[in-house]
Amino acid sequence: MKLTSLLGMFAVATFVVPPSLAAGNLEGRSFHGVFLERGKTSGDADTITFKDGRFRSSACDQYGYSDAVYKTSSAGETTTFEAETHSPKYGKLLWTGVVRGKKLDATVMMVRDGKAPVENWVVAAEKN
Repeated sequence: MKLTSLLGMFAVATFVVPPSLAAGNLEGRSFHGVFLERGKTSGDADTITFKDGRFRSSACDQYGYSDAVYKTSSAGETTTFEAETHSPKYGKLLWTGVVRGKKLDATVMMVRDGKAPVENWVVAAEKN
């Protein structure tokens, strides 16, 4: 009886993967890099965080942008994500990104009423 119970627990442990370790899952991960306007060579330090089902960019805090729910999809070792953050003063940011291994690349479109959209980029690596 004990052997059967141990084998059952081993089988469950073999097939149950914690969410933070599941392939393509971004939950609980953080990436440190730079947020910059397209065409520029320097920008603001940024930490991108995926926590409690929410996406956050630390570089955007100073402009009043909120955190937001994010969506992901995965294929192999690649995870794509989308989010939309809002600032009462600066409008919204439309985030589209990809994570490959420990590297994050994102395009961030700043959309403001009455102004042309501005394309920004984030390049970051996972923090340990």
